Amino acid sequence: MPAERTLHVADSTVIVFPDAAAASRAAADRIARVVAEAVPARGKAILGLATGATPERVYDDLAARVKAGSLSFRDVVSYNLDEYYPIQPLDPLSYRYYMHRNLFSRVDLAPNRAHVLDGTVPESAAADHAAEFDRWIEADGGLDVQLLGIGRNGHIGFNEPSELSPAEFAALPTRMVDLHPITKADAVREFGSAEAVIPRALTMGVRQILAARSIIMLATGPKKAPVVTQALKGPITASLPASLLRTVADKVVWLLDEPAAAELG
Repeated sequence: MPAERTLHVADSTVIVFPDAAAASRAAADRIARVVAEAVPARGKAILGLATGATPERVYDDLAARVKAGSLSFRDVVSYNLDEYYPIQPLDPLSYRYYMHRNLFSRVDLAPNRAHVLDGTVPESAAADHAAEFDRWIEADGGLDVQLLGIGRNGHIGFNEPSELSPAEFAALPTRMVDLHPITKADAVREFGSAEAVIPRALTMGVRQILAARSIIMLATGPKKAPVVTQALKGPITASLPASLLRTVADKVVWLLDEPAAAELG
């Protein structure tokens, strides 16, 4: 099997792995390293976590390390990127349920340290809840690492394509959003039909994501190749949110499998 290779694209570090399993293992390695370094230094590690199909292997790997005794989440605090709105936490389609199934129930993370935006808050209180989420992150000292995936439209979290300037977009806080048509189309796989897709969500803001001390962008599979190339080689624009990662390129690593990197050259 060919070894990984490192590319430097538009000042961004891109590491390409032979397959998705190897890329996911590398993401887990980096998260475990953050925990190992942050806990002795600050008494806790603050992790920003993602959902979807791409990170599932990462969570499997981290859970296996906890089971084996080589990693502990006892001093970890986590903040998830997003949640559909409105949705109950026990709904199998909620991201709270996803995180419980894939990670929280499998590691020694205290329930009161596992933060997911609440899809049950009254709509009149949603803005206050989002602002409180930002305050919690800031009170914890910010994110040590943010794990990201990339949508086919370039979204990060549910920060969807926008007509804002890059500076305005980069300053967006945690908030309620309307999902982009491509995002809704991709969600049909989980929801079963276009009519069943919940059209709104709460998402961590771009400001918090870009402020993380380190950022891991994990992208796998051939469907991600066009948007990965656009994000790394096209203009930096809010119409392709992931392109803004290049404004903080010194603290971002792109972990790709060969199919996702196919159009980078």
